[in-house]
Amino acid sequence: MLTDFAKLETFLTVVREKSFSKASAKLGISQPAVTQQMKFIEDYLDVQVVDRKKNGIRLTKEGQMLYTIAQKVERCVNNAEKELLKIMNKDVTFLFGASFIIGNYILPRFLNNLKENINNDVSINVSVSHKAIEDLLDKKIDMALVENYIPDDDIIYREWMDDEIVIFSNQKLPAKAKASDLLSYKWVCRNPDSHTRLIFKESLEKANYPDCDTFDVTSEVTSATTIVQTVLHSDKNETPTVSIVSRNAIESLLKAGALYESRIGNHKMSRKLYIAYRKDRKHDAFIENVVDYLLKIKG
Repeated sequence: MLTDFAKLETFLTVVREKSFSKASAKLGISQPAVTQQMKFIEDYLDVQVVDRKKNGIRLTKEGQMLYTIAQKVERCVNNAEKELLKIMNKDVTFLFGASFIIGNYILPRFLNNLKENINNDVSINVSVSHKAIEDLLDKKIDMALVENYIPDDDIIYREWMDDEIVIFSNQKLPAKAKASDLLSYKWVCRNPDSHTRLIFKESLEKANYPDCDTFDVTSEVTSATTIVQTVLHSDKNETPTVSIVSRNAIESLLKAGALYESRIGNHKMSRKLYIAYRKDRKHDAFIENVVDYLLKIKG
């Protein structure tokens, strides 16, 4: 079993996430696959290593022993991978496909550090999530960073970070907007097919607020950049013009006092961002190194 680190990695992830389902999401494999690998470990050792409880899992005495051993193996594997990367000479550019928010506002923050970490040049193709996944399947890029989970048997998804969506304007807004506030504003809306707009509609419904289709919509826009610029340059002497966008897209403008943010009452709108790569590159040293780096900086 020690020669098959994938099973030990599953065990380590289950312990750290305290959940089979959360481990499944982190590893990018199905929950039955996680259960099957954990059963293999217990059958191989002929002992029970975890107790599954309603509120998570608990390690048995034997499980604690295995956890200590698995951590040692993990450190050895990580150190070996670092040594391998030192002798590998990759003279091609590592290609990312990224959705607009990730490619334009998130990835550039640590791109230089990423280049140094993987000792390789990096290029970013910015598009929409489904196009990035198509390019990944067509082997046009090495990795996709996306905001939509698009199921495909040939792709592994890893949960990366949370992306908060906020209401914003160039005029001061209440920190917690009431339904009456939202109905009084002029809205620059996302297009009906937008994933961001879908999250907004769902959030309004959960908060028992009116549907955004009843708002005073002045225009519908596809581009996040266009939305930000439209709101930024709206007339400050009139009724506030507002819209919704990833907080990552306007963080610098919020800090500069050029824009102001608000939320739906006590409700926080957020979505998961994902790291995606092809299953046939699951054990590629460069892919694993990039994934490890991205997971470390997600906070």
